[in-house]
Amino acid sequence: MPYFGAQHVGAGIRIHPTFEVRMAAKRKAKKKAKKRTAKRRTAKRKPARRKKAAKRKTAKRKTAKRKTAKRKKATKRKKATKRKPARRKKAVKRKKTAKRKTAKRKKAAKRKPAKKKKAKRKPNAAFMRPVQPDSLLADVVGSTPIPRTELTKKLWAYIRRKGLQDSQNRRMINADAALKKVFGGKAQVSMFEMTKLVSRHVR
Repeated sequence: MPYFGAQHVGAGIRIHPTFEVRMAAKRKAKKKAKKRTAKRRTAKRKPARRKKAAKRKTAKRKTAKRKTAKRKKATKRKKATKRKPARRKKAVKRKKTAKRKTAKRKKAAKRKPAKKKKAKRKPNAAFMRPVQPDSLLADVVGSTPIPRTELTKKLWAYIRRKGLQDSQNRRMINADAALKKVFGGKAQVSMFEMTKLVSRHVR
């Protein structure tokens, strides 16, 4: 029988010591290989676990954010629902106050008495006092005593009737033979100067 590293001793088998050493070495090598593979697997599993843990954390954060967002929305809705009736109340109050104001205005308008007619402006007594024109002014306005207002009216009526107002400069008055005597020999005078010159011929 060929020899394979074992000897038959009686009924049992006796293993050669070199064979046992080899088998032990193989077992050790297998154990080491198993350990390495286990380490590699654990090394692979760790990042996967970390990734899963990170995903779980992000998921938890997202859920927490969603919850907070929902809570904020709920609080905003509650506030909005609270504000709406307050706004409605304010609008109702404003309408009521506006109605009251309009009612008060109407009442005040009704209560107001009819507007008094404006009294006509009374002319100054000095202007209404009759004055006597002298002989030179009497040729233009007449010799009867008249108030100053009537005197100026008659004087302007005379100027318009005779067409003595200057066509180019309407402020100037062109004197005729009768007015030259009143104006002290001047052929042309202004409106303002005319009143001064006429007042000299009145008593």
